[in-house]
Amino acid sequence: MFDGLKERLGGIFKDLRSRGVLGEKEVDSALREIRLALLEADVNFRVARDLVAKIREDLLGVERVAHLDPSQQVIKAVQGRLTELMGAKSAPLERASSGVTTVMLVGLQGSGKTTTAGKIALKLKSKGLRVLLVPADVARPAAITQLKRLAEQTGADAFDSEGMTSPVEIVRRAAERARLEHFDYCIVDSAGRLHIDDALMDELKEMKEAARPDEVLLVADAMTGQEAVNLGSAFSDRIGITGVVLTKLDGDARGGGALSLRSVTGVPVKMVGAGEKLDALEEFHPERMASRILGMGDVMSLIEKAETAISPDDAQSMVESLGKGTFTLVTMKEQILQMRKMGSMGDVLSMIPGLGNKMPDVDIDETELTRTVAIIDSMTPAERTKPEIIKGSRRKRIAAGSGTRVQDVNRLLKQFTQTQKLMKQFSKGGKKKQMQRMRQMLNF
Repeated sequence: MFDGLKERLGGIFKDLRSRGVLGEKEVDSALREIRLALLEADVNFRVARDLVAKIREDLLGVERVAHLDPSQQVIKAVQGRLTELMGAKSAPLERASSGVTTVMLVGLQGSGKTTTAGKIALKLKSKGLRVLLVPADVARPAAITQLKRLAEQTGADAFDSEGMTSPVEIVRRAAERARLEHFDYCIVDSAGRLHIDDALMDELKEMKEAARPDEVLLVADAMTGQEAVNLGSAFSDRIGITGVVLTKLDGDARGGGALSLRSVTGVPVKMVGAGEKLDALEEFHPERMASRILGMGDVMSLIEKAETAISPDDAQSMVESLGKGTFTLVTMKEQILQMRKMGSMGDVLSMIPGLGNKMPDVDIDETELTRTVAIIDSMTPAERTKPEIIKGSRRKRIAAGSGTRVQDVNRLLKQFTQTQKLMKQFSKGGKKKQMQRMRQMLNF
């Protein structure tokens, strides 16, 4: 998501770098292009108009800063206003001061409410909290089965609503159980429709009265663009919502809905789903998202992903291996698997400052990593630790065993040798020289 907007803005900033002065004429020209880029990204036209007007105020009448070129001045202004537009600061999930915290999920059918309930449960369980999942979607029997399965996968408890036909009664009984058994969170999965109708809204109002939730989260599909904004307005006006969860943020949608929701609904985007796996749910950080849109990377999210995906023991082992210069094919495979836990390589690289705005031009073949792991798995333990023994006949056997070609095995061994040399250089000369080499490696 946002790839189109990121590319357009990158082109505008590149053009500005060639200009020595940022006068009113240059500002208006750049802002006209920025507004078009926002509209093409499906940003609400009123939101785009107001955003550009605020950026213009920031740029005009401000003395040119000596150490900033025109493009940097515009980027600074755009980043600040984009962050403000999306809410300025992250808005974590509410926690009741005492007793059970009830979260009610609402939205249209197919937006991902049930899966999101499971993702939230997993996130809360990882913090040591007790969670009760409540399947109150009696219109879709499969939703009850799905939520029970998600409860098993996440370690949460599920309220048994089998045979019950009233969602309001389900919510009442579930709330009572959550209170008596001292659960920390009670997450209610409500029914949806293909479109907004009075019957749906009336049912949700009754459920809200019965549940008295601390949070009413609208689950909206980011792929629907402006429709997500219209949906947000309707649910906000008729039900009253406290926040939004955007799903399918890893898709190829233009992203305008995500930028417009806070301004139109007045409630924050609290979380975003960036994949189908249960751990693919992230807290929404406006300042980080603004940086990623502008191709400036997102170091904090990258660190958090690494901390979640890589255990302290594995991280320590990697550091010790690097320090000793003992880099083997086994180490290489472990690092690939750990990287893949953090998400796609495209997502990971886009978070690195200096690479974010170059990512649209980079074609990353994810299957190459799978092929590499398969080749290493086809080797014997001795071959993995001493790849120099892998000659012609061994290479043919490894290629046949991994379903690849001999050329693929040759390429992997060449890449490994180059990487091993780099690691040995890194391990030499003490900490000072290691830090100098690290800076050189990161100097894009």
